[in-house]
Amino acid sequence: MNILFINGPNLNLLGKREPEIYGNESLDQLIAWVTNQINTKENDVYWFQSNSEGKIIDKLHWALDNKIDGIIINPGAYSHYSIAIRDAISSIKIPTVEVHLSDIENRETFRKISVIKDVCLSQITGLGKKGYLRAANLLLNKN
Repeated sequence: MNILFINGPNLNLLGKREPEIYGNESLDQLIAWVTNQINTKENDVYWFQSNSEGKIIDKLHWALDNKIDGIIINPGAYSHYSIAIRDAISSIKIPTVEVHLSDIENRETFRKISVIKDVCLSQITGLGKKGYLRAANLLLNKN
């Protein structure tokens, strides 16, 4: 299975940005840990991070032409208002799981709204880096 992980705005600051909420590990450390947990002899994983909505949409479109079987997306703040990312996920019809490191249901009111989740198989929140692994297992067990 080919799995694409997409991380949105400010996730490049993991380990520096609000460690009490997002933890002390960098994005590179998160990537290494998650990748090491997945059987990469049988599955290919690809990682992408951008602070730009358009680049995230371009990567979702790229997935359609590059035989990606499943997507795990942490859209960051774009979860709360990006109809464009929602439409891209809906358009490509690749099974997608939305992930958030923090428990967005128990944060500020605006973070409780996700315009993305209804076009995803599932939304996983509040598990830190383990949420990415749970999402990967959900996709791997779906096939």
